[in-house]
Amino acid sequence: MTFKTKRNETLEPHATPVQSHTEHPSANHTPNHDDIRRRAYEIYLERGGLQGRELEDWLQAEREFKDAALFIRAATGEKHKQ
Repeated sequence: MTFKTKRNETLEPHATPVQSHTEHPSANHTPNHDDIRRRAYEIYLERGGLQGRELEDWLQAEREFKDAALFIRAATGEKHKQ
């Protein structure tokens, strides 16, 4: 299958091999400061943007990442790492 662009260029899709992954993509992902900050901001927005609970939002975001990691480990049978 080919596609024509507005500039009359021909684009052809390229097949790339699919690699199987035995682990969940986020299983080894440790959330960094930006991940937690983004989730804390989402929580803030979900609460209607009311100020004054920044610390609670941050701690909830950290808990959610920790809980998700524990769930993934349990689902994949991985031993708990500390």
